[in-house]
Amino acid sequence: MKKMFFLLLASFSLSAALYAQPGGGGFQRQTPEERVARIHHKLDSAFKLDAALLAKVDTALVVLYKKQDARMQEIFSGGERPDRETMMAERQKYTDAQEAILKAVLTEEQYTIWKEKIQPSMRPQRPGGGGGDGNRGGGGGQQ
Repeated sequence: MKKMFFLLLASFSLSAALYAQPGGGGFQRQTPEERVARIHHKLDSAFKLDAALLAKVDTALVVLYKKQDARMQEIFSGGERPDRETMMAERQKYTDAQEAILKAVLTEEQYTIWKEKIQPSMRPQRPGGGGGDGNRGGGGGQQ
């Protein structure tokens, strides 16, 4: 019984210590500069773009993400939760703008690689989120 209590106490202490670490707890949104740094790194390592071109992309994306964050703050400051369609439409506007920025600097082949391979790998992983094959519908897959 004492071993069980000690084990429970130790696991609780460990989880509390991990939760108290920066980034170890709940979801923390990245700043626009942090998001751009991730994209910059991926673009640079995958395509070796000119430094001046990358700097222009960085600037355009920082401006875009700051506008997006301000707009989201504006939407949520209204007191009540916005409907799903409104949020989807707002997010789509900024996604389209980001795609336009990247299309302007990448070749068609590079953009295809970006959309099919690189961008999906950059999506944040949700804690405890099911790995799987991304089929949320359950069943119905090919066999």
